[in-house]
Amino acid sequence: MSREFHSMDGNTAATYIAYAFSDVAAIYPITPSSVMGEVADDMSANGELNIFGQRLRVVEMQSEAGAAGAVHGALSTGSLATTFTASQGLLLMIPNMYKISGELSPAVFHVSARSVATHALSIFGDHSDVMAVRGTGWGLMAATSPQEVHDLAIVSHIATLKSKVPMLNFFDGFRTSHEIQKVETISYDELAEMAPWDEIEAFRKRGMNPEHPQLRGTAQNPDIFFQAREAANTFYNASVGIIADTMAEVSKKLGRKYNLFDYYGDPDAENVIVIMASGADVVHETIDYLNAKGGKVGLIKIRLYRPWSTEHFLKALPKRVKRLAIMDRTKEPGALGDPLYIDIIAALTEAKRNDIEVYGGRYGLSSKDFTPTDVKEIYDNLATKNPMNHFTVSIVDDVTNTSLPKSEPIDTSPAGTVSCKLWGLGADGTVGANKEAIKIIGDHTNKHTQGYFQYDAKKSGGITISHLRFSDSPILGHYFVKHANYVACHNPAYIGMYDMASDLKPNGCFVINCPWVGEELEKHLPGSVKRILAERNISLYTIDAVKIAEEIGLGGRINMIMQTVFFKLSRVLEVDEAIGYLKKAIEKTYGAKGKDVVKMNFDAVDKTLENLIKVEVPESWKNAPLEEMVTHDEPKWVSQVMRPILLQKGDDVPVSEFYGPLDGKYRWTGPDGTFPVDTAQFEKRGIAINVPEWNDETCIMCNQCAFVCPHGVLRPVLLTEEELKKAPATFKTKATKGKTLEGLKYRMQVSVLDCTGCGNCADICPVNTGGKSDPA
Repeated sequence: MSREFHSMDGNTAATYIAYAFSDVAAIYPITPSSVMGEVADDMSANGELNIFGQRLRVVEMQSEAGAAGAVHGALSTGSLATTFTASQGLLLMIPNMYKISGELSPAVFHVSARSVATHALSIFGDHSDVMAVRGTGWGLMAATSPQEVHDLAIVSHIATLKSKVPMLNFFDGFRTSHEIQKVETISYDELAEMAPWDEIEAFRKRGMNPEHPQLRGTAQNPDIFFQAREAANTFYNASVGIIADTMAEVSKKLGRKYNLFDYYGDPDAENVIVIMASGADVVHETIDYLNAKGGKVGLIKIRLYRPWSTEHFLKALPKRVKRLAIMDRTKEPGALGDPLYIDIIAALTEAKRNDIEVYGGRYGLSSKDFTPTDVKEIYDNLATKNPMNHFTVSIVDDVTNTSLPKSEPIDTSPAGTVSCKLWGLGADGTVGANKEAIKIIGDHTNKHTQGYFQYDAKKSGGITISHLRFSDSPILGHYFVKHANYVACHNPAYIGMYDMASDLKPNGCFVINCPWVGEELEKHLPGSVKRILAERNISLYTIDAVKIAEEIGLGGRINMIMQTVFFKLSRVLEVDEAIGYLKKAIEKTYGAKGKDVVKMNFDAVDKTLENLIKVEVPESWKNAPLEEMVTHDEPKWVSQVMRPILLQKGDDVPVSEFYGPLDGKYRWTGPDGTFPVDTAQFEKRGIAINVPEWNDETCIMCNQCAFVCPHGVLRPVLLTEEELKKAPATFKTKATKGKTLEGLKYRMQVSVLDCTGCGNCADICPVNTGGKSDPA
């Protein structure tokens, strides 16, 4: 039976399957799992029917604890229930998870695994939450990609009904939950054929019913509690085989092979990495690169972490394996080692496999990018005479010295992969347009697609980086684009601020949205950028997208203009064909806002190519003078920690910058997670397209602009005649009003570098007639 492909993220893939197999979803939103609840609610509101021929009943509770309690209650009545959660939300569900597993109630929780708040909160992904529930009696199923989320969710929902062991289907928060790929989906009709209807009927009959009343939730004494607890052993003993059989059945149906543990690599590999979730695909891609160059290394992908099966793990090991690197994406301070490491040690000890050396490593906390270079460093460590144990990768630990030595970056992308990196400003439409591009290319070509979107912590107006990949082969690179064929800078303020050009491959393409041409462009481009463009034979283009958008009436929404440029220069899809699809997407997206909005966006697309300028890169740029290092009069912590973070180089900050004794003396920061206050004053991003200009002739000194400014950009100032003597000639002021202010001059001071161009000041000004960029 032919199946459809849809561009979707991991959250959507999980929800698609959960909706099919569930009667009830009790939800409470928490990042990064919230999308699952939203998608389920939308599907239900749109009247979509699951395999039972009914709409899923979605109920939002008062907390995650309430959601888990509602799931427990629903299961007790014989209803198939699910929920979606992460991090602290999952921890709040632990009491009910023990009850659900203790009562052998089949259920599936879908978890976009996220860091648990420790010294600081983090909304990003690692396995600290799912590892915290590994003792609850639930099965733990790990998926590496949106496609696997879809596939293993099917396994989880079927296996829990057959085994009576509840399942937790997890995948990496953000890295998988929000990564968009082209996913082959199975129809609900096919899922209905696969569903274990006899087990479903048996489960419904176990539900509370006045026709066969039962006593539940008893309190047992020491005389029988132990025995009753051991009575579940046979179900858990059988569950591994049931899950393995279910995997085999689902694999046969889908045409994609899954096992509890899958080995990949050289059959004679002596050094093997053991890992689960998205990191496993990164290792997989790196193995292809290393083994093609004569290496003999391997990988074990863990798909079922609980219930643990030593038998299946041992079968997956290559015969000549000598050393294992066990990679945990969590940290358990004070333990002998992290969870997976301890499990592997125990499994090999019980099996009396003392011939295998085991080394533990930690990676990827809080979505720390895990790259092929990191993987190579792990294999290099295993190949040394005395490998480091309990090591870390991706960081510089200069305090306890756990980090492996850094090596030269490697590019493991398969031949023919087109990698793109687009730098935008929050709310400029860049991310939305790139998601549409992924969908267009995914739906209208045979190419595999991937989209991942990086944000800073600002609610709006922060930096966004879109990482896009297109390939004829499956994309396993779940990490940031480091070697790009196409880089676009959508905000001219980023030139000279961020290191964008260094990611370009030789013969790549660099596009800048800016008003500069000729000598002005040469003046604004830093020498380091010029050298890269010349040395790597980069094609340079510019376009004044802001000017086009403002002329048309779109304001600062440059997304469709820059998207047209992307289709023209990336060459992933024929440009005329792409523009046709783009216009259809515009009609679908903006149709409800009226014909005028649709026409403006059409005009933006049509005017793009005629305004795109090809810039000749002169040979002399190879020797362009490098810009001088800018120094700031600022505290040491700002220079050594905050400034690298702002410049997207926070990965280079070593552990020592966050270390210090907790002796009560004030320091900038410490291992307890404390940070200094009042640091926004040092940021000075200078990102605004339009900024306020104070008009001393019309200003009535109401100070409403200063009151409404969300960033403290506008500051009313009173000055004495003595102070004014030190001011430059262009420093405008006006006389104040009121007896108590006699002899003082008034000025509204504008901090242009702090402005985001929101226009609130112009909107609130009672005498402004000059538009958003010219408030009085």
